[in-house]
Amino acid sequence: MILFILAIIVGFALLIWSADRFVDGAAVSAKYAGMPSLLIGMIVVGFGTSAPEMLVSAMAAADGSPELALGNAVGSNIVNIGLILGITALIAPIAVHSLIVKKELPLLLAVSALFALLIVDGDLSRFDAGILLFGFCSFIGWSIYSGLKSKNDSLAKDVEHELNVQTMSLKAAITWLIVGLVVLIASSRLLVWGAVNIAELMGISDLIIGLTIVALGTSLPELAASIAAARKGEHDIAIGNVIGSNMFNILAVTGIAGMIAPAVNLSPDLLSRDWLAMISLSIFLLIFAYGHRGVGRVNRAEGVGLLLIFIAYNAWLFLSIYK
Repeated sequence: MILFILAIIVGFALLIWSADRFVDGAAVSAKYAGMPSLLIGMIVVGFGTSAPEMLVSAMAAADGSPELALGNAVGSNIVNIGLILGITALIAPIAVHSLIVKKELPLLLAVSALFALLIVDGDLSRFDAGILLFGFCSFIGWSIYSGLKSKNDSLAKDVEHELNVQTMSLKAAITWLIVGLVVLIASSRLLVWGAVNIAELMGISDLIIGLTIVALGTSLPELAASIAAARKGEHDIAIGNVIGSNMFNILAVTGIAGMIAPAVNLSPDLLSRDWLAMISLSIFLLIFAYGHRGVGRVNRAEGVGLLLIFIAYNAWLFLSIYK
């Protein structure tokens, strides 16, 4: 047990460090390649912050633990909105100016509904996974179109400011991109190994482990990025980071995992409990981001509300283990 716990701790530490290096290297490399700032923020950073979830879920599926993979994706979305945006709003209320971000929120609800329709029969087949991956490709296409069309969006200005702060050379950026990816893969492998073995020893389902320990660990890069962005006044990066990551989790993370190993006889709780919590938080975020009048924002009171939902959900999880 001690060895498995150490594997999780070391895996998390390396995962956070490597994800940060990978995102920085990818973003700066894309800037040197001439990619528009808005596309870097929407696609490159989105890929980077979701890389931990992608790799961990892919390896879990390959190891025959598809519920851990799906739990990681759904759990990460719950952590991203309930915990990360909740804490970020407490530190600095988040104003939402970006029209791109506001357009992504209804899309997030749509793909969440699609995911529910695909697993309502208790399975996630390769055909279902193919639909999700097709949706992911469509989302990337829409992001490119929107990024090229809306060059003056406030999200582009926030990303441009962040990129201008970077003094990394192209050679250093590519080096960190490669090193970050290699360590990401190794740390994901270590984390999955520790998590699966702890689940077996404690008699806890892979789904619960994926929804809790693994989801929290793979979402830590988003936590650090969102808090840092909010404290700098880059509010659209803070919330856009979370929304983009959630889109990637539903479409790419679950799609890749389902292609590697179709999930059969899924726990009914994944839909009736976990998906319900995820979609509820997404709806609240949509309401907060659009606002009643003027600029939408997630204020401190709303941040407390998101945190309370997150705490209540985890209490529900805890009770379900010992019922």
